[in-house]
Formats: sequence, C-alpha cells, structure tokens
Amino acid sequence: MVHPVLSHNLFNISMGIYLFCFLGYLIFTASQKRILGMISTFLLTLGWVIHTLGLVFRWIETHQTGYGYIPLSNMYESLIFFSWAIVLIYLIIEMIYRQKVIGVLVTPFAFFSIALTSIIPGVEPKITPLIPALQSNWLTIHVTTCFFGYAAFAVSFGISLLYLIREKKETSHWLPSISFLDEINYKSIVIGFPMLTVGIITGAAWANYAWGSYWSWDPKETWSLITWFIYAAFLHARFTRDWRGRKSAILSIVGFAAVWFTYFGVNYLLSGLHSYL
Repeated sequence: MVHPVLSHNLFNISMGIYLFCFLGYLIFTASQKRILGMISTFLLTLGWVIHTLGLVFRWIETHQTGYGYIPLSNMYESLIFFSWAIVLIYLIIEMIYRQKVIGVLVTPFAFFSIALTSIIPGVEPKITPLIPALQSNWLTIHVTTCFFGYAAFAVSFGISLLYLIREKKETSHWLPSISFLDEINYKSIVIGFPMLTVGIITGAAWANYAWGSYWSWDPKETWSLITWFIYAAFLHARFTRDWRGRKSAILSIVGFAAVWFTYFGVNYLLSGLHSYL
C-alpha cells in the first residue's frame, strides 16, 4: 500500500481552482462583466490541465509501485475522474455555445467530487493492488464510458436547474433563454446516453469475463438499468411527443438523482459485486 503525494497535491490544487472558478462565474453572472467570465474560463482550463497532469502522475505512480493500472479502480479514483470529465464536457459546451453562465451550476460538481475524497469515510488516495475482478482491460472501457455519461448528465442537471430558475423568474435576463437552455439540456443527454449505453454493454461483457454471467441483477447493474430507462424515456418523449421545457428539465433532474444513487447509494446502502467501488 502506497500513499502518493504528487498526484494527490495536484488534485487538491485543481479542486481549489474549481472553487475559485465557481465564485468567478457567480460574480460574472451577477455583474455581467465580460472580463470576469474570461478569467473564470481561463482558470477552469488551467485547473483542468493540472487535474489532467494529476491523473497522468497517478497512473505513473501505480506503475512505480509495481501494480500498474489505469487509475479508475476505486471510489477515490472514480471521484477524481468524474470531476475531470465534468469539466471537460462543460468546457466543450462553453466553447461551442459561448454561455459562461452555465458554469455557475457545473463547477460546484467538479469541486465537490474532489472534496468528497476527503469527506467520505474510507476513501483514501492510497494505491493498492487490484482485486482479480478488476484485472482486465474491460475496466478502462467500462468505467470511462460510464463516467463520461455521468458527467454529461451532471451538466444537464445543472442546466435543468438554470432552466427552472429562468422559467420561474422571467425577468432574469442574465440567464440564457429558456429555449436555449432546453436545447443544451437535450444535447447534454444526447452525449451522455450513448456513453452510458456503451458502459452498460461493456460492463456486461466484463461481468461475463469476471464472474461467468453477463447479467446477475446486482444492485449496481439494476440501478444502472433504471437510470438508462429514465434517460431513454427522456429521449423517447422528445422524439415522439416533442417533450420540451419544464417536463424535460424535471425528468433530467430525476435522471441525475438516479445517477447519484447508482454511484453512491448502491455502494453504501446495498451490498453486491460492485461493493469494492
């Protein structure tokens, strides 16, 4: 068992930057001073680069210990990667749509995901050998796709909250239009849904490799499927009934609640094959 120092410090630095970015976006939203938005985005990009370096050094540290694995194998590493993926997806959306206000409700997720590694009992940065079930190339594919999906859903959750605020207060002209927020909410889910789908499929293949069965109705498998059905219902309603606006925002929020329970609730309230995460 090894306690890495360099990667852990880099993650803490990026966490601090994400907190400052949240404050920057918040002040920008209230003041609409363009320079504040530009500074916040620059700092967020810098924090993400430092975060990326932390992941690289974490991977190097696993090899230095002789274990040598992609750092996605436990709760600490998954929270770190979750935060990284949230920032990446948000930066892509901001680059395309030039709407910095969304950062107000997205950057807190990036901050708290890393902060939780110091709050949740038993979650530590130590590097330990992988259990046999995790010693597979399926680990990288399955976990990466799932967490990119989760990250996209986190962004859609933040956008949905902004939508409800904008709808409630029509005078909130500092927010994008409700039609714009609705469209970005939809596109975030369009990004996340295929990622989650691939994650579930590769998870089934991995389960067959590790435990000899594609599907065992393990609590995490079951809740992943429930989450998948919620977002499938979102897209189905959008395509067939042209669901938009408030109903879509609420369903997006419900979907992310299912994501949160799949990620945390299952691990700490229900026991199963995924309890090592």
